[in-house]
Amino acid sequence: MAESEAKTAREEWGTRFGFLMAMVGAMVGAGNVWRFPYVMGDNGGGAFVLAFLVLLFLLAVPGLMAEVALGRYTNKGVIGAFRDVLGPGGMVGLGVVVLLVNIALMSYYSPLIGWTLYYAAHSLLFTFTSSGFEAEPFMEAFFANSGLMIGLHTLVMASVAGILILGIRRGVERIVVYAVPALVVSLVIMTGYGLTLDGASEGIAFTFGIDWAYLTYSSTWIEALGQALFSTGLGWGIALTVGSYLREYDDVPLGGGVFTAIGESSIGILAALAIFPVVFAVGVEPDAGAGLAFVSLVQVFPEIPLGGILAILFFVGFFIATFTSGLLITEVSVTTVAEETRFDRTQTVLGICGLIWLVGLPSAFSADFLDFADFIFGSWGLPLATLAIILVIGWVMGPERLRVLAVNKNAGIYVGKWWDPVIKYVIPIVMIFIMGYFAVDEFGTPEMIGGMLVIILFPIIGYGIMSVVDRTATETDTAEVTGGDD
Repeated sequence: MAESEAKTAREEWGTRFGFLMAMVGAMVGAGNVWRFPYVMGDNGGGAFVLAFLVLLFLLAVPGLMAEVALGRYTNKGVIGAFRDVLGPGGMVGLGVVVLLVNIALMSYYSPLIGWTLYYAAHSLLFTFTSSGFEAEPFMEAFFANSGLMIGLHTLVMASVAGILILGIRRGVERIVVYAVPALVVSLVIMTGYGLTLDGASEGIAFTFGIDWAYLTYSSTWIEALGQALFSTGLGWGIALTVGSYLREYDDVPLGGGVFTAIGESSIGILAALAIFPVVFAVGVEPDAGAGLAFVSLVQVFPEIPLGGILAILFFVGFFIATFTSGLLITEVSVTTVAEETRFDRTQTVLGICGLIWLVGLPSAFSADFLDFADFIFGSWGLPLATLAIILVIGWVMGPERLRVLAVNKNAGIYVGKWWDPVIKYVIPIVMIFIMGYFAVDEFGTPEMIGGMLVIILFPIIGYGIMSVVDRTATETDTAEVTGGDD
């Protein structure tokens, strides 16, 4: 009876559209508009797109189905779901790994949301179409103002906390149903204008032309793997958490896999089409790094009709999309910690947001640190967290069991037996090969060393934490039972 009441009390998505927009809204944001174009620019354009699409549909689609289904099956957050499958003890620390990666990712994602907020505010002031405006000095002055960047990081996390306190339906769902459509509209308009510019053909050629040599580079594949995971949210614990709020008749294969992957990849390529024609038209190098979207796009607004209005559409849409992703990223930790402790939702939200704010200060202080953190946690931490989820499903719970009980439950798209070996063998083998290939190829570099530290330390920390927590909980329960007999 108690278990039934607990499940009934758990919130659910109010509509199927809310669930679909939560999935896409969680994944579509800075990963598409900011990260995809600049990583693509660093890794050969069309060759990177090809590697990304291969890994997206080979790994991310079946992996997302598995993660959402695990959330639906357990109706719990990350650690609770892992404990249901593994039983209590140190191995539940694999769930802590997912949580640690999630917090690390959000710690530099929050300052990035602050960047989009700053640019959105200046778009409303028509700064980018004012006389004498120069894009690079503007960005450099912003990055040099550490106080302002920390202040924006603080404002973002305070806003995230305020909305998450309201809960799933009253807070998160009300935002996500508007965010994704707004961003798509702005990107379509940007693409339309970009394709009319001189030099647009070079941008299109860069986006879709393939330099096959790049597909032999380990850096192309590790970045494509990181992008596939970063963009779809596989390994963040987001899909698992979203899945834990599913209603009886929501569709895992459609919403959790196919719809998300198609929407995510389409918006990523749309963002590239919006950015690279502009990049080549204004003479910016395509490998300009993390500031690419913030330098190239603003240079075209003064040159086109209604450029000020277009700047508002783009940067406000960009901000809403990144902020929505931030809500869902943070909700992973909030859901998990609330279930694992005696804190209520408000206390949990404030504690988690305060921790993310603190850990995010170095990234808010330095854009260079943010860039390094993005590579370490995006290209190493995310694959580690994904492997933790996939290995638990594939080698402990069993993919066939999850497929029958949760994946195909009320599904409009039936998932056959082909899915089982993909989860158990293909995803882990491909990911481990790519990570190992890069580690050997880049042996001794700061990126390789930082990645190895994450891969070694996070599981040790997770195992240690859960060994103590679950042992203490067991001892407490035993003591209460013994005391009750006296």
